[in-house]
Amino acid sequence: MTVFEELKARGLLAQLTDEEEIKELINNGKATFYIGFDPTADSLHVGHFMALCLMKRLQMAGNRPIALIGGGTGMIGDPSGRSDLRTMMTKETIDHNCECFKKQMSRFIEFGDRLEEGSSKALMVNNADWLMDLNYIEFIRDIGVHFSVNRMLTAECYKQRMEKGLSFLEFNYMIMQSFDFLKLYESYGCNMQFGGDDQWSNMLGGTELIRRKLGKDAYAMTITLLLNSEGKKMGKTQKGAVWLDPNKTSPFEFYQYWRNVADADVLKCLRMLTFLPIEQIDEMDKWEGSQLNRAKEILAFELTKLVHGEEEAQAAQDSARNIFSGGASGADMPTSELAEDDFQDGTIDILGILVKAGLTASRSEARRAVEQGGVTVDNEKISDIKTVYRPEQLNGDGIVVRRGKKNYKKVVAK
Repeated sequence: MTVFEELKARGLLAQLTDEEEIKELINNGKATFYIGFDPTADSLHVGHFMALCLMKRLQMAGNRPIALIGGGTGMIGDPSGRSDLRTMMTKETIDHNCECFKKQMSRFIEFGDRLEEGSSKALMVNNADWLMDLNYIEFIRDIGVHFSVNRMLTAECYKQRMEKGLSFLEFNYMIMQSFDFLKLYESYGCNMQFGGDDQWSNMLGGTELIRRKLGKDAYAMTITLLLNSEGKKMGKTQKGAVWLDPNKTSPFEFYQYWRNVADADVLKCLRMLTFLPIEQIDEMDKWEGSQLNRAKEILAFELTKLVHGEEEAQAAQDSARNIFSGGASGADMPTSELAEDDFQDGTIDILGILVKAGLTASRSEARRAVEQGGVTVDNEKISDIKTVYRPEQLNGDGIVVRRGKKNYKKVVAK
């Protein structure tokens, strides 16, 4: 199976400018492609996962990835899929975030220090290098003249912002991203851009600009967005995004996120995100019932191994199995610490613990969970909402509080 056929079999391909040409280039390791990452936080998250996996797959096939960090475009903010203006960031924050990105990306792709003929080693480039010192008049005369405002206003990436008012600042984003593609084509021979399906309009702008300015062909391909069976983007929890930084989302929490995906989503995630042979995954199509739990364990282990390494993946899996079987709590379990002022008159009730641990959003929700028999402490069901705990009971290893089958926390007193 060629790399292009594998991408198709895994359900990764969405829109392509020229399927035959793209197939020819990536199958023969002739693509120098880029994917852009705007440094809006100091960690990548699950939303970036598809792009990182694609870069790894294509590099393994001999193609050269360019990770374009948006140090310049990050000063504006991508309006795609948003209904509000992004928060402005300082240059210092953007520079810090860029450094964090490279460290995390290095787990997926191999970087080189410079452009080497015939090498597939990745490059990391920051568009601040050419965007921050642009002469505005020269830029709009040289680049802006190639863009039709009427056509830009119909672009998918602006639709949601148009409803509330698209700022001129954001309106420049498509032109900036297109200019990035032109600069990478001229400087590094970059002949392709890949990205999420919501970036299609921006990517077409780049291929068109290269054609108009240089008379050359460049190509674009979007990958399917990672959506669950309800059509919502994956990678969000009640606490927020699922991060690749272990200090923001622990390896255990990362493992648990994938272990708890819906039955309808597990095979899709295995195909799109793991590097298991497609034939092995196709065999799992026949699995049902409790076998799907095994598929979820495989998914969680493989993705945790990719992001955090095999040792952390094994530790997370061992901890999860121990908890489920009623064994040890596991050192990697997410933990909530109760401060001295969380105890009123020297105690805290079970409702307070559930709220403090983030297992329920409110005391009324906690009350319903207890009354419905969905709460256990150290594997013993709690049926009395007035059950209280003293600080000394939460010292040492603390207690394991579980709400339902899948949500649990270790709770300790500071």
